[in-house]
Amino acid sequence: ASMRAAQFSEFGGLEALRLEEVADPVRGPGEILIKVTAVGLNFFDTLMLRNKYQVTPPLPFSPGAEVAGTVEQLGEGVNEFGVGQRVVAFIGGNGCREKVVTKAKNAVLIPDGVSDEVAAGIPITYGTALHAFKDRAALKPKETVAVLGAAGGAGLAAIEVAKLMGARVIASSSSGNAGAAVAAYAAKAGLPCIVFTFEGAAGP
Repeated sequence: ASMRAAQFSEFGGLEALRLEEVADPVRGPGEILIKVTAVGLNFFDTLMLRNKYQVTPPLPFSPGAEVAGTVEQLGEGVNEFGVGQRVVAFIGGNGCREKVVTKAKNAVLIPDGVSDEVAAGIPITYGTALHAFKDRAALKPKETVAVLGAAGGAGLAAIEVAKLMGARVIASSSSGNAGAAVAAYAAKAGLPCIVFTFEGAAGP
């Protein structure tokens, strides 16, 4: 059986991506096969397309290191999931495919009320912010966090995670438009923070 995959066989940016037919993946022991419904794409995917990332992917390769979808098959020894359950998984790459196989330990259930599209964008940006604040900085409530480049995905996630951990957030951006967007996002999410831009300051 075959499936569709958006992949590149040479480096060259988005222009190198092709929609191709590839063989269905086969799950092994401890693995699950996921029918992909949403893929998270990040800045490093654009670097990989041009061979500018810190590691060179094996070709052919698909962008997308985080996916959401439905469990379609269970490998031997997998009992934490059931067929038909929605999951999000960090798979490291090759996510832009109709189906992927990954270790069951790389996946978590998607809670009711959270869409596949939202879930697929969580592991990398929010995982990065949580790792930075919890594991590296040991952030404590009432401490102050400065978020640089706050208008990007990682920056917005950092604002949310820091506020949830009880910190005071000062966010900065490189333009007034980006600063206004950050301020509006923070206000809508109920996360008051001070937002500075190079042109001035804005905040909810």
